[in-house]
Order: sequence, then C-alpha cells, then structure tokens
Amino acid sequence: MKITGFKVLHAASGWRVTSFLKVETACGVVGWSEFSESVGTRGLSGTILALGERLIGHDPRLVERAAVELHTIVVPAWSGINQHAVAAIVNALLDIKGKDLGVPVHALFGGAVRDRLPLYWSHCATYRVRYPDSLGVPALSDFDQLQDAAAEAARRGFRSLKTNIMMLEGGRLANYRAGFGSTPGYPALNPVPEVFRVLDRQLEVMRAGAGPDMEIMLDANFNFRPEGYLQLIRAVRPHNLAWLELDCYDPDAVARMRLEAGFPIATGESLYARRSYRPFLEARAMDVAVVDVLWNGVLEGLKIAALADAHEVNVAPHNFYGHLADHISAHFAAMIPNLRIMEMDIDDVPWKGEFVTHQPVITEGHLMVPQRPGWGTDVDEAAVARHPVTW
Repeated sequence: MKITGFKVLHAASGWRVTSFLKVETACGVVGWSEFSESVGTRGLSGTILALGERLIGHDPRLVERAAVELHTIVVPAWSGINQHAVAAIVNALLDIKGKDLGVPVHALFGGAVRDRLPLYWSHCATYRVRYPDSLGVPALSDFDQLQDAAAEAARRGFRSLKTNIMMLEGGRLANYRAGFGSTPGYPALNPVPEVFRVLDRQLEVMRAGAGPDMEIMLDANFNFRPEGYLQLIRAVRPHNLAWLELDCYDPDAVARMRLEAGFPIATGESLYARRSYRPFLEARAMDVAVVDVLWNGVLEGLKIAALADAHEVNVAPHNFYGHLADHISAHFAAMIPNLRIMEMDIDDVPWKGEFVTHQPVITEGHLMVPQRPGWGTDVDEAAVARHPVTW
C-alpha cells in the first residue's frame, strides 16, 4: 500500500470553516481527518499539502515512522501551524490503518477502556448569545433565557455543561472576549469588576436552571492576566464549579492560581506536545490537562495523556469542531485510563451532520464509542461541496 495524494476540503459552517484532509492510496483505501483554519491557523492547508508531498509513495500504515519523519522536517519550528499539519496527516493515516485492518482506531492501541464517554455540553448558552443566526435560533439576551438554556441541558440528559463569561451590553447579554480582541479590555486584560458582577448572576441563574446535580464548568479563555484570574477565582468560589478553565502560558502563574482556588483548574488546550505540558505538570498547575488531538494528533495525544497519568492528572479532550473531530476525540477518550470527561458542541449549524456518513450517538449524556473501522465515519464530499467557503 502506497500513498498517492493529499486533498483538502473546506465547508462553510456559520461563524467558522470546517476543514478535512483526504489521504488517497494506490489500493483505494482513503484516510480522513479534520482540522481547523479558524483558530489562528489560516494557511494551514498549504502547510499540510507541502508536508504531505514528503510522504508520497510511503506506506501509510507505518504511522509512527511518518510522524517521526515529519517531525524531523519541522523541528526548527515544531509547534504552531506545523504541528497542526503533522497532526492532520497522522490522524488520517490512523484512519487508513484501521480501515485496512478492519478495526476501529482504538483497537490499534489495545482497545477501548470504556464504551460510553461522559460528555459535557460545551459553549452552553454561549453560542446562542453570539451566533443565533447561524444556529437558526432566537438570540439569547437575558437572564431568564439563560436559565432556560441551562434547564434544557438537564432536560436533555446532560450531567455536565460548560459556559463562557458573559457581560451586559446595552442591557443585553453578550460574550466577554477581551482575550481575543473582540470586546473592550484588550490588550491590557485588566480585571473588570462589572464583568465579575454579571458573571455572578450568570452562574446563579444557570445553577437554578440546571439544578444542584449538574456539573458546571466555566471557560475564561485568554481573557485575563494572572491578576485578573486571581480576582476571577475569588468571584466564582461560591458557585461550586466542577472546574475553572483558563489559558496562560506561564506554568508557575497557573500553579499559584490553582493553590488560590481550592477547586479544580483545567488548562492546556493551546499547548503542543509533551514538552509543553511537562512544565505545567511538574509545577502542579493542572487538575485537568486539556488536550486537543486535532492540534497534537492522536499519537502525540496518547503520549501526553500517559505523561499526565504519571503525574496523577486526568485528561479532557479539547473538542469544539465538526462531527469527524467528535469521532477522533472519542477514540482518544476511549483509550486513555485517565479520562475526566469528553467535550462536544451541541449547539451548531443545522447542516453540521451532513458532512459525515455516520453521526455521533449520544445517550443519556454519554457519547457512544465508535466501533466501525477507522474513525467510524467518512466525509460526504458532495455535502461539503454544497457549502462552499468564501475566504
């Protein structure tokens, strides 16, 4: 079996673009992976295709060998877009190998530890505030609607949800996104007392809607520096969060926040490879290590999870993409013993499911682990073509 070509496909998905890599072989077996050019990675497709040229004529089943060879090419600039590209290629090769052997990808690594994955509703209420037109739903603009959204998550069988920091803008709820430069507060990222007051009410009504048994996580993203995060920690302490998720590239600063918090801190979604996670684990800065297998690749993700396991830390996949990504992250989550919980966007564009041949199966707040060969789903190229992208 030899690799004969690489092809990238893009589909319009409301506020973002869903992208796929297709790896073709001489015997007709095709491997798929998903990647994103919507996370500060514009131009990633070109990098994938350039690196893929180095693997034309290679045996796609020698996945670790391919990963090592690609690493030697990018080692002077090993993270960022280069790592995204390596991950996309390696994930597609794993799909080929699973299909060639007639087994799901998790069987390549000793099989699944579990058949059902505890799942949380990611960006709960967040997208209804920010992207109602893309979702095809009424805009969520007040606290009563916010309470109803949390109640819906409980009613639909979810036991865990994650939301993001909101603020009031002209009397209506809006997302606070200073860390991404789309709301006031950038670039200083100073603490904003009014935002913390609104957040207190936000968490209060979401708890009222979801009930006492719902795990509620809060994602603070890159919105503050350590000073602001410390104030945020004090502000949310009464709300019994399952975890506070935050992004900061200083492991010692995050370790200080964790000691201050007295409740779980999750971080790591923007880190690459074991060498980036190691200082956070050694500093005891993580209660939950968040790992993105579209960024790192499943091969590297398993190694990161093993490193976290050696530090007695559980792992949660970072997964807010399309349904192929849901499948890929599900295989990863199924394989690792130290799984905390699986992430998935429940609110999304109405046509999200068209892009794959098999959609994820959710039962009572759990995601069923795929059992079909490879990732357990393929990409419907005709459906992708029906949603062209205008860059």
